[in-house]
Amino acid sequence: MTRTTLVPVLTLPQPLVLLPTARLHTFLDEPAGLKLVELVQRSDTQLVIGTVPCASTSEVYSWGTGARVVRVVRTVSKASDKAFQVTLHGLSRLHYPDTQSGAPFSSNDLIELTAERPKSDGPPATEAVAAFRAAATKLLDHLAQDTNQQSRRDVYVKISHMLEEVSDDRTPWMADVIVAGINKLDYNDKLAYLSASAVDDRLRRATELFVKQASISEVTKKIAQSIDESLSKQQKEFFLRQQLAAIQRELQALTRSSGSNQEGTARPSSGVSELDDPEQAEAEDMADIRSKIEAMAKDSEERKMAVREWKRFQRIPAGSVEHGVIRNYLEWLASVPWPSSSVYASAAASEKLRDRAFLVNARKQLDEDHYGLEKIKKRLIEYLAVVRLKQLQAEREATLEASTSTVPSKDLIAPRAEGAVVKGKKGKQEAAEEPSAEPVVVEQKHKRGAATKAVKGPILLFVGPPGTGKTSLGQSIAQALDRPFQRISLGGVRDEAEIRGHRRTYVASGPGSIVQALRKAGRPDPVILLDEIDKIGQSNFHGDPAAALLEVLDPEQNHSFNDHYINVPIDLSQVLFICTSNSLETISAPLLDRCEVVHLSGYTYDEKLHIARKFLLPKQLKANGLTPEHVTLTQSALLRIATHYTREAGVRSLERAIGAVVRYKAVEWAEYVDSSGNDDIARVPSSPRSAKTYKKVVEEDELEAILGIARWDEEEMHREERRGLVYGLVVTGMGEGGILPIETSAVPGSGQLKLTGSLGEVIKESGELALSWVKSHAYDLFITKLRSQDPLKVPDPIDIHLHLPSGAVKKDGPSAGIAMTCAFVSLLTGACVPTNVAMTGEVTLRGRVGPVGGIKEKVLGAHRAQITKIILPWANRKDVEHDVPPEVRSAMQFVFARTMEEVLDAAFGKGVLSWRRDMVVMESRL
Repeated sequence: MTRTTLVPVLTLPQPLVLLPTARLHTFLDEPAGLKLVELVQRSDTQLVIGTVPCASTSEVYSWGTGARVVRVVRTVSKASDKAFQVTLHGLSRLHYPDTQSGAPFSSNDLIELTAERPKSDGPPATEAVAAFRAAATKLLDHLAQDTNQQSRRDVYVKISHMLEEVSDDRTPWMADVIVAGINKLDYNDKLAYLSASAVDDRLRRATELFVKQASISEVTKKIAQSIDESLSKQQKEFFLRQQLAAIQRELQALTRSSGSNQEGTARPSSGVSELDDPEQAEAEDMADIRSKIEAMAKDSEERKMAVREWKRFQRIPAGSVEHGVIRNYLEWLASVPWPSSSVYASAAASEKLRDRAFLVNARKQLDEDHYGLEKIKKRLIEYLAVVRLKQLQAEREATLEASTSTVPSKDLIAPRAEGAVVKGKKGKQEAAEEPSAEPVVVEQKHKRGAATKAVKGPILLFVGPPGTGKTSLGQSIAQALDRPFQRISLGGVRDEAEIRGHRRTYVASGPGSIVQALRKAGRPDPVILLDEIDKIGQSNFHGDPAAALLEVLDPEQNHSFNDHYINVPIDLSQVLFICTSNSLETISAPLLDRCEVVHLSGYTYDEKLHIARKFLLPKQLKANGLTPEHVTLTQSALLRIATHYTREAGVRSLERAIGAVVRYKAVEWAEYVDSSGNDDIARVPSSPRSAKTYKKVVEEDELEAILGIARWDEEEMHREERRGLVYGLVVTGMGEGGILPIETSAVPGSGQLKLTGSLGEVIKESGELALSWVKSHAYDLFITKLRSQDPLKVPDPIDIHLHLPSGAVKKDGPSAGIAMTCAFVSLLTGACVPTNVAMTGEVTLRGRVGPVGGIKEKVLGAHRAQITKIILPWANRKDVEHDVPPEVRSAMQFVFARTMEEVLDAAFGKGVLSWRRDMVVMESRL
C-alpha cells in the first residue's frame, strides 16, 4: 500500500456500487448537497472524492472507488432526500482501513474516512489474459445476440473489437469497463470484484463473472426453446385428441345405427346434433375455408391475401384477440364468390341463356308477374336480349381462344400427364384441361375482368310512385335469368362504410352491404336490387354514401371494386344492378348519369281491376286460409274499392282493402262452420233460407258495412259552372292524378291580388304572371275601354282573391298558369268555362304555353273525374301519344295549344270571347 490520506467519502446505499470507469447518478439531501457544493467551490481543480458501499448503519465496506465529481445540480423536486443530484465518474480503487469510525452511517451522506491507494502491479499473467479474452468474447457475443436494440448490439460489437486490439497491460482496465457495463450482476459479485486490487486476481474474478453470465444466458435460451417445444407438443397433442374424438364419434354413430336396426325403431332424440361438438364443427369450418382458399386462382390477389392471412392465423395462439379477428376475415374472404375460383366457375354460366326459348320464357314470366306496363316490359326484353347475345358472344370467343391455345407449337409443349403445367415464352399461360383420353393441361394465368365484361348490361333505374311493382320487376328479371336475387335497402343509409365496409383496424368491423349481398347470393353474377336509392343520406362527416355508389354502378370501374374490409379488388362486372326510386330530384347528377331511367307512372283503373282479379285476390285468399270458391267479388265491388277506398298510383292500398274484405268473409265462414258443422263450401245452399248461412258473393252495397264509409267521395264529379271557376290538373304526393278547382272572386279593394291555399313560391309567381297577362290584354278582351286602364281599378277598385281548395295540402309548380289565366278572364268578362273542361300548362309573360310533367297521371285523373276535354301544351303531345293508354285517348278530346289565345278559344269555345283586334276601328278627329 502507498500513502494514507483523509478524503471526503460519499456513502452509497445498497444496491449502488461505483466501479472504476463507470458513471453513477444519485441524489443527495440538503445538508450533504450543500457540503459537496462547498467542496467544489473551494477546489481549484475538478473535485475528486471517495465512494464506499454502505450496506448497514454500523459499518461501511472496506473497498471503494475514487470518483471525479462531474456535475452537481439542485433539483426541482419537493422531496427532502432529492434536493441535489450528483454525477460521479469512477477513477480507481480505494481501501478504507477503518470501517467503523464515525458510525452510525447513513446512505448518501458525505463523511471523512482514511483512504489508502493500492500499489500498481506489474503486467498480468499470460494465462489469465487468455482466459479473460475468451470469456469476455463469448459473453459479448451472447449479449449481442440476445438484445433487440440495434444500438446496443453495435456497442457490444465495438467492445469486442477493442478487446481483440487492446494490449495485455490494458486488460485489467478493459475488465473494469466490461464488468461496469453488465447490468445484471449480483451486488455481492460487484463487491467481490471491487475488492480485487491485484491484476491477476481481477482478471480471474472477471473471467468467473463472464462465464457465469454466459451460462445464465445459455440456460435462459434453452428454457425458452423448451417452452416453444412444449407448446408445439401441446398443439400436436390437441390435434391428435381431436382426431381421436372424431374416431370415437364415428364408432358411436355406427353402434347407435346398428342398435336401432335391431330394435326396429329409431329414437329421434338419439340423433347427433350440430350443437353437440363445437370442436368438430370448428375443424370442419377451417377445412372448408382451406378448401375455398385452395380453389382460388393461382397468382390472384385474393389467393395471395388469403395465404398470407392463413399463415398468420396458424402462428397466433387461439386465445389471442387477433386470432378471432383473422378468423373472421378469412371466413369473409373465402365466402366471397370470386369469379376466378373453381368453386364458382360452373355456377357462373346460366343454362337458361343458351336456351333458344329464353326470350319467350322471359316474356311469359313478366306477363305472369305483372299486368300492363307494356313499355317497361319491352325495355326489359331488350335488356335480356342484350345479356343473352353478349353471353353467347363471350362463350364463342372463349371457345375460339381455347381452340387456338391447344394447337401444339415449338414454344408450348405440354406433357401428357394429369396435373402437369407448361408455360410458354413469357410464362403467362396456365390451367386449361382437354377432355381427352390423355389430357393436355395448359395453365392460363387469371386475368381479372377480361372475360366477364362481355356480359355487362346497362344499369336500370326504375322511377315511379310506391306500389307500382319496381321491386317485383327486379325479381322477375332474376327468375328469367335463373340467377339469385338480393335486395339492398339504401333508405336512410348515411355512412359510406355501409357501402364500402369498415377497415379492419376498427373494433367489430365488417364488409359493406355489396359484399354481404354477394356472400348471400353465393354466385359472382347475381341480380342486386338497390332499393330506394333516392332516400340515401347526404354527405356528412361519415362520408358520402352516394359517392361510394359511383364506383359500384360504373361499368368502367366496378370490375375492381375495393371494399375497405376485404381490401382486395372484387369483380362486380357480372352483377346485374337494378335501382329503384320514387323521384329523381334527390339523386345526384353523377349517379343519375350512370343509370338508364325507366319511368313507371302508375296503373289505370282498368289495369288495377285486372291486377286485383288476377293477383291480389288469389294472394289474399291463400293468406287467409280460403279458396276462390269461398269468396267472389263482383266487378262493380272491385271498381268501387279501387275508386272510393284507395287513391294511389300503385296497388298496395288496394291490396289492403281486398285483404280486409277477405278477412271479413273469413270470419263469416268460420262462424258458419262452427254453427252448422259444415266445412264444405260445395254443400252450402246458394239461396239463404235462414239468417245463419254463408254468402260468398260480395256486392257493392255491402262494402260500406265491411270497409266503412268511403274515404274518397265523388266530389270531383259534382262540378258546377260558375263565373271565375276553372278546373286544373294536378299530381298528388302519392303519384295519383286528379283535378283541382281554381276559384277566384272579386272583392272591394285597391287593385291587389291575394293568393291562398298553402301555395309555394312558383305557383304564386304563376298567379302574378297570369294577372299581368290579363291586364295587358284587358283592352283586347273588352274588359276595359282604354289600353291605359287597369281592370282592377276601373270603373271601381277591386281586389282579386284566388284560392285553391284543400288548404292543408302544400301546392307548388308552374303547371297551373293557363288555368289561373282562364279563371281571371272568366271573372272579369263574366264568361264561364264548361265543367267538362280541364287544363294544365305553364304561361309566360308573352302568353306562350310551356310544357309540364306528369301528363299520364293528370290525364288518368281527369278520365276518372269524367272530364271529356283536356287542354295541354303543344310540347306535351308526344307524352299523350306514348304514355296514355289508347282506350283513354279515344274517350277524351285533347287540345294542344301554343298561345293563350288558343287556350281561351278552346276553354270558352269559339266566339264566346270577343277580341277587339278582330274589329276594324276608325278613329275620327276634329
